[in-house]
This record gives sequence, structure tokens and C-alpha cells, in this order.
Amino acid sequence: MAKPRTRKKSAGDPTEFHRAIAFDSMPPEPFTRSSMPPAPTDAVTRYDPLNAFLREIQQYPLLDPAEERELAEHYTATGDVTAAARLVTSNLRLVVKIAFEYRRAYRNIMDLIQEGNIGLMQAVKKYDPSRGVKLSSYAAWWIRAYILRFVLNNWRLVKIGTTQVQRKLFFNLNKERARLTALGVEPTTAMLAERLAVDEVEVRDMERRLHGSDVSLDAELSDGEGRSLTRKDLLADTRLLQDDLVQDARFGNLIQDRLKEFAKPLTDKEEFIFVNRLVVDEPLTLQEIGEKFGVSRERVRQIEKRLLVKLRRFLESEMPEYFGEGVDQ
Repeated sequence: MAKPRTRKKSAGDPTEFHRAIAFDSMPPEPFTRSSMPPAPTDAVTRYDPLNAFLREIQQYPLLDPAEERELAEHYTATGDVTAAARLVTSNLRLVVKIAFEYRRAYRNIMDLIQEGNIGLMQAVKKYDPSRGVKLSSYAAWWIRAYILRFVLNNWRLVKIGTTQVQRKLFFNLNKERARLTALGVEPTTAMLAERLAVDEVEVRDMERRLHGSDVSLDAELSDGEGRSLTRKDLLADTRLLQDDLVQDARFGNLIQDRLKEFAKPLTDKEEFIFVNRLVVDEPLTLQEIGEKFGVSRERVRQIEKRLLVKLRRFLESEMPEYFGEGVDQ
């Protein structure tokens, strides 16, 4: 009986890479008396995950520059995840250091460390030792990028910074305001926008987002008459009414019929240009049509222009209620 085939994972497989450098997959330290857990006591002690993590990473030694370069070159050449694991674990202290820089922006420091660890792993995967840059210097950018993205995505239930300008204002607006206030200057929107090199509208929008709070659409409101309403009930319905949908469908069918009538007396060349330049969603270029009929791009443009004039006159005569004089175009 044939054995079932299994997919062989390459060294560059992201899943295999992350699994290989997980802490649980590292070789355990030799068992000693000092590594034994403390004897149980009657008192209930609180588990501190941060201190536990800090104790955990102390067992991974730092690498000197020669070892780091050798491991990085080996991983780049072979994709050996064991080498990658040593590079990652030797820089876990760097993740903690950077995560603490953002502890005021997000309460749970362990979440920041976790995101920073992912950034560190990505840095190891992308690191090129031939460029002469230290891994720690290169990894710091990836670690910060992952932490900042996490803070922006989770600071509120609704994302507060989705563009580059919004992310810039999120991290710098209040700092710049405090800096000006410390100098005895009353910061205005125009002044903040100038110093941060953004538009005043962006500054006002971010101030509104920062000082506002998330509000549930299902929160109950009172209309003053004892009726129970929600914010969702007060939102305007932007969908088209049924009558509008029917009218749009009728107009679409009517215009399609008139276009078919317009194309009947056209020559083959004019009909091809009409269909493939004025009707289709993705029109052909003037060059493509010119090559098909052996004429210049300018000649095709002239025929197209003449067709547009004829089409407008045709629609004005056939559908005056939509295209006649005095009707907004």
C-alpha cells in the first residue's frame, strides 16, 4: 500500500521559520537544583508574566559581532532555522527595551513585546550581513514598525490612523502641542500644521479623533417622548429608493437601445471605433486601432471626434427629455 505523500517544507517556509524559533522549541537548560521550582507555600502568589519573560530571556546569551555575522551568513546561505533562532533569541532584550519606550501608548506591555518579537523575526529573515550593518540596528526598525502598527490598530476599537499623515499626527501632535506650551506659546491649528508639515484639515481631524471616544450605534437614546431609539435609528439611509432604481434601470435599457440604433448606419471602421473607443469599459488605444486599419493615430482621433458630434446630435433628437437644450449635462 502506497504511503501518503506529505508536503516537504522548505527552510524559507514562514510557518516553519516561526515554529523553529519559538521558545518552547529551544533546547532546555541542564537541570540543576537552582532550576527547581520553589516549594509551595500557603500564601497565594500573583503570577507576573513580564518578570517570567524577563527571566526566560536571560538564559539566551548575547552574541559577539563575529558570532552574529557568522550565524547571519550561514542562515542567508542555507536557510538554517537553528541559526535564525540563535539570532532571534540573542536580541530579545532589544525588543523589551524598545517596547518599554511605548508603554504609555498601550497598557499591556506584553502585547507590545509580542509584536516586537514578530518584527525581530521578520528582521532576521530580511537581514543581509553583506551590507555591513549590525543586526540590532537593522532589527530596531522592524521592531518599532510592528509595535507602532499594533498600537495604531488597537488603541481604539475604531482605527484612528490609517494613512501616513494620520500616523504621524497620532504620535507627534500632542508632543508638539506640549513643546509649544512649555515655551509659553499658545499652539494654534495653523501653527501645529506648519511645524508638522501637514494640512490644517488633517490636524483638526486628528484632534477630533483623539479627544473623541468610541460610541456604540446600538446605544439607547431618548427622544424626549419616552420612545426608545438607538443611534443606528437616526442614521440617514443612503440607499436609492425603489422608484429611483426602477428609473435608473429604465434609462439604462433606453440608452442601450438608442446606441444600437445609432450604430446601424455607420461604416465598419466607424462602428469598430464607436464600440471599442466610446462604449466598452476598457477602450483600445488609438495606436491599436490605427494598426488594425492601417491608418495613423491622428486619423483615428478625427473619426472618434466626428462620431462624438454625431452621437450628441442623435441623442438630442431621440431623447430630448434627457439630452435636449436646457437639460443639465
